[in-house]
Amino acid sequence: MTETAAEGHTVDRSDKLVILASSVGTVIEWYDFYLYGSLAAIITAQFFSGVNETTGFIFALMAFAAGFAVRPFGAIFFGRLGDLWGRKNTFLVTMLLMGLSTFVVGLLPSYAAIGVAAPVILVLMRLVQGLALGGEYGGAATYVAEHAPPGKRGFYTSFIQITATAGLMLSLLVILGVRTWLGEDAFKEWGWRIPFLVSILLLGVSLWIRLKLAESPAFQRMKAEGKGSTTPLKDSFGKWPNLKLVLVALFGLAAGQAVVWYTGQFYALFFLEKTLKVEPALANVLVAVALLLATPFFVFWGWLSDKVGRKPIILAGCLIAALTYFPLFHALTGAAKPQLAAATASAPVTVVADPADCAFQFDPVGKTVFDSSCDVAKSFLAKAGVTYETVAAPAGSVAEVRIGDVVLPGHTGDKAARAEWEKGLGAALTAAGYPAKADSALVNKPLVVGILFLLVFYVTMVYGPIAAALVEMFPTRVRYTSMSLPYHIGNGWFGGFLPTTAFAIVAATGNIYAGLWYPIVVALLTVIVGAVLVKDRKDVDIHE
Repeated sequence: MTETAAEGHTVDRSDKLVILASSVGTVIEWYDFYLYGSLAAIITAQFFSGVNETTGFIFALMAFAAGFAVRPFGAIFFGRLGDLWGRKNTFLVTMLLMGLSTFVVGLLPSYAAIGVAAPVILVLMRLVQGLALGGEYGGAATYVAEHAPPGKRGFYTSFIQITATAGLMLSLLVILGVRTWLGEDAFKEWGWRIPFLVSILLLGVSLWIRLKLAESPAFQRMKAEGKGSTTPLKDSFGKWPNLKLVLVALFGLAAGQAVVWYTGQFYALFFLEKTLKVEPALANVLVAVALLLATPFFVFWGWLSDKVGRKPIILAGCLIAALTYFPLFHALTGAAKPQLAAATASAPVTVVADPADCAFQFDPVGKTVFDSSCDVAKSFLAKAGVTYETVAAPAGSVAEVRIGDVVLPGHTGDKAARAEWEKGLGAALTAAGYPAKADSALVNKPLVVGILFLLVFYVTMVYGPIAAALVEMFPTRVRYTSMSLPYHIGNGWFGGFLPTTAFAIVAATGNIYAGLWYPIVVALLTVIVGAVLVKDRKDVDIHE
């Protein structure tokens, strides 16, 4: 298509309705996908109760990440279908798979009822969700971009970028509403299923919306002219010029965008609930308010990228995030759990132990018993959300815990003695000012929302322009396939594994902030690669 023809394309009322319908349908897919992450703590208790608490939570995070792990494979499979059969037909299939798998999770019996079959089926449903979402985003972004006129692609695709945050916010609001309606005890026992079951109604609405969509004009024109690819996988990844663009898109844009997205939205929520022990309902409200306040900036950055380019905005967001994560999360601790910040400063905790006595406390099969004096001490402190340092002791010595000037000998007895020892350690921590949970009355809610807003603001910078940036890198005949893979490797692997990776780093180091090194390093890598290799293509004709 010539540039003159592209400029002649205008977006009429029906086009705008199609773009809106596409965005609404995508919101519902994200809602389904993120319900699991929003309920990670309850999922742990329901489906991973057969292992110890720390391992169970890591398992729950890994099951959450399983959905992300297969997203690139969904991108390859459905991307190929989208380039061969069209965007609309692919939409319908991905939506059906997502809605049905989410509904099944709402009906799934717990570990207590059917044993190991429960987590196995749960993981299978997460895999189906991941495959479906892997085919969804690339189609939605391509579809909307191909409807938008030149000079407005960043603005129009920014509405697709809102959908991920809107889906997360919708999941939080539905969870909060059901929690408030039923009460915390009933919600933990059975009420958590309701948000999953509601998805069957949303599925009906989404299918109705998707059936009304017309095919992308660029795809129709390409097919009419006989220019479509018959081998989109080979043309995308089997030829170096296009494969090189895929790799540049991954490391120079998508990877950094992904870790900033998941740090600002999911890891911040995990940090509030699991590390700082903020009441889950309150944490959900605070995150939802921050999301609501920041959401308009997705559109702002998308609009601005039409003026100044995609590259400078995305890389600036990655750089600013990497430079400010540590101070922001320290400030979040001070605002949400001021007693912890004060206690850490006045009575720092140290585990003095023989290094040979300390294991890496992650058991993939849930069978290992961590009962050495060092492991018992570190396990308790990690679950309590207490930062500690480890100091080497002479070989063969029993570990001890130092809380300021107080020294507690390590545990060396049986299971009953361990419970008494942990009770004593908990009392010592309380006496030193370490609270077991965050006091909701002492949470500085405006300050917490302000910090969370900044974290999400970074998300809007890197995510608002990303769809337009990726769409513009690839030709129409392989666009769906080519842009989907780097996006979903970035967001599915670099981003999706962030909570699991960060939590494991924290457990290994004893520093509640150490997990932030993961997104910081990846974001800085993207800044370097993007600055050198990414070319801004905001004015390119994407209808060729």
